Amino acid sequence: MSASAAAIPQPGRARAFLRLVMIEHSVFALPFAYIASLTAMYEWDRAIHWGRLLLVTVAMVGLRTFAMAVNRIIDREIDARNPRTAHRELVTGAMSVRHAWTGALIALVVFLGAAALLNPLCLALAPVAVIPMVVYPYGKRFTNFPQAILGLAQAMGPVGGWLAISGTWSWDAVILGLAVGVWIGGFDLIYACQDVETDREVGVKSVPARFGVPAAIWGARACHAVTMALFAWYAVATGAGVFLWIGLLIVAGAFVYEHTIVRPHDLTRLDRAFFSTNGFIGISLFVCALIDLLVRGLTL
Repeated sequence: MSASAAAIPQPGRARAFLRLVMIEHSVFALPFAYIASLTAMYEWDRAIHWGRLLLVTVAMVGLRTFAMAVNRIIDREIDARNPRTAHRELVTGAMSVRHAWTGALIALVVFLGAAALLNPLCLALAPVAVIPMVVYPYGKRFTNFPQAILGLAQAMGPVGGWLAISGTWSWDAVILGLAVGVWIGGFDLIYACQDVETDREVGVKSVPARFGVPAAIWGARACHAVTMALFAWYAVATGAGVFLWIGLLIVAGAFVYEHTIVRPHDLTRLDRAFFSTNGFIGISLFVCALIDLLVRGLTL
């Protein structure tokens, strides 16, 4: 870039950063943090505390943005060698590493600030939530099971959402967090199948690269069966009503559909499974959980 070009303001940097971190995909993680937060509010005083819910939103988006930015920064050389990811902003030069780090650190400060405003326990545990976000992109370099690290990172959301409201530990939130972690980890087994040949060529470790695509698909099916069992356990543990159980039936149907359209030798509809089905699962379960809590006495 020439000196004159560098001197010209670049309003597209913010837009490029939002594309880099796929900010719109925050919708996948937020519903489960909301379910945990609202359930904690129901058990606390049966009233929705909108200010706290806003802080939960800010914290979740901040942490996820940080995690995605760090993931892209650490993986940029691997992404450059993969035709599927070679168009990403850090590979094409649409975003510099320096600006990506700037955005990541701003997101981290936002997350820590929101945690501090929620309660002392959230702030004290905030670094614990950050660790797996940083470790995950390195996971594919030293283990064939990086999806387990991703699952642990995703499990933090519901646990943090509950802590944000109650300020105390909850095993009910851990059950929901495990359900979410196993769900996302299971789907990532499927998602990694599309890169199996490239991963083997460049030395990236994953279940499909090590054990083959069929094994990864069956592993994902097992994960999603466990997810449903954990969701049911959470419903029982929190005394859920009929509407949450209806939501679980909807989720079960979505899982069946997902595994019907994605097969070991047919990954052509994988994007539909990821972007459509997974988004549907989170939003539909949140809506059913909210209705259930309102019917049981949660007040707006």
